Amino acid sequence: MTNQQVVVGFIGVGVMGEPICRHIATKSGARVLAFDTNPEPLQRLAAHNVQAVSMETLADQASIVFLSLPSGEVMQQVVTGAGGLAERLSAGKTIVDLSTSSVDVTLETARRVQEKGIVFADAPVMRTRAAAEAGTLAVPVGADADVFARIEPFIRTFASDITHAGGISAGQVVKILNNMVLYETVLALAEAAAIGRRAGVQPDVLFQAFSTGSADSFALRNHGMKAIAPQVFPEKAFPVTYARKDISYAVALGEQVGVDATGARNLIATLEKAIEAGHGDKYAPAISLVFEAQGRG
Repeated sequence: MTNQQVVVGFIGVGVMGEPICRHIATKSGARVLAFDTNPEPLQRLAAHNVQAVSMETLADQASIVFLSLPSGEVMQQVVTGAGGLAERLSAGKTIVDLSTSSVDVTLETARRVQEKGIVFADAPVMRTRAAAEAGTLAVPVGADADVFARIEPFIRTFASDITHAGGISAGQVVKILNNMVLYETVLALAEAAAIGRRAGVQPDVLFQAFSTGSADSFALRNHGMKAIAPQVFPEKAFPVTYARKDISYAVALGEQVGVDATGARNLIATLEKAIEAGHGDKYAPAISLVFEAQGRG
């Protein structure tokens, strides 16, 4: 079957899902159907030949369904809840979860759909909204080798770096730990910015100096320089609440394998302080505001 004969379904066209869906529609050659409860991105995608349809129509016509949803719990409800994809898709069809979901939820969801003959793969996306727009996301994939070979061409439309990490849930392991390391680094940058500012060195100067030394990193250049130093934390980006979710997945995974992730636990405590202070919907580097507020009346 050529891509021109394939019908792709896409559920969840939000901050990341909309550009990903657009890339699949404009580059894969497949017919693309989409469903979301928000009509606005669907209206924009219509200009790229994406057809807005009901869940029923999508499940009936699509042979491969991509999901880009806020959490593993939402993904599980869409797939195995009442009236979900597990009830609507016929045997032999494929679900690809682009969301960040816990390993437990991923394995349980995969088990339940596989009982019905439905194929499952986890392919959580890494990098930023800008990378999603550019089609340069990084994607670790958990899937059997033959499934990976079938879905890789579609993932190539929106990702420049793809890793076959292993069997089902391996993609989630990589993504969860990637975010753990990233945001533990962001936490260190937030602490350094607050200390440096009060000691007489402004964050922009501090971070520029870091970039010439051993503290240089992706987190420094993208989260430190672009968000923490100028104190810019837009709400239409990866928020503090999402970061807490992902890091909670990492702590839980550590517990399952006998590792006490103390750094990640400390990060969760700071994320929760940021949420309590009203910063939950802001871009995740807004945890720096927790430190900026310390010692002030």
